[in-house]
Amino acid sequence: MKRSREQAASELFAALYPRLAGWCRRLVDDDETAHEIASEAFTRLWSRWTSVAEPRGFLYVTAANLVRDHWRKLERERRAVHRAGTEAAVRPHTEQSDPSVRLLVQSLPERLRVPILLHYYADMPIREVSAVTGRKEGTVKADLHAARELLRAHLRRTLDHTP
Repeated sequence: MKRSREQAASELFAALYPRLAGWCRRLVDDDETAHEIASEAFTRLWSRWTSVAEPRGFLYVTAANLVRDHWRKLERERRAVHRAGTEAAVRPHTEQSDPSVRLLVQSLPERLRVPILLHYYADMPIREVSAVTGRKEGTVKADLHAARELLRAHLRRTLDHTP
């Protein structure tokens, strides 16, 4: 039974992956991201293999949701850069001086990084971030403020080319 399940999944992957990845590529305009999304859709299908009646539909709906999440994340990053300083969004600069917001967020201390990820990247309201982290709403707001200030300062230093 397990062998036939693996064979069926392998055949489905061979039949649908190229088209699904191509569809995702047109939506996200990036090969690597498209393949990540298509692969994640198949991973989610595999985890629900026995309960999914229509695998093709499941794959496309899942991929569409992942594409939507990707677009939202890009929009949040764009807004964060804009909030951190208008000059960061409009001033041309070299690749070396253009830090990735994602890398900057990852460099934050965990106390500040977690609220930023939950609030801006997972679209959780402050009340929900408070419940998930076990911190008071005021603390979450203060941590978000502190994180934004650190990000803003880092972006300004980078844009001004000062240490």
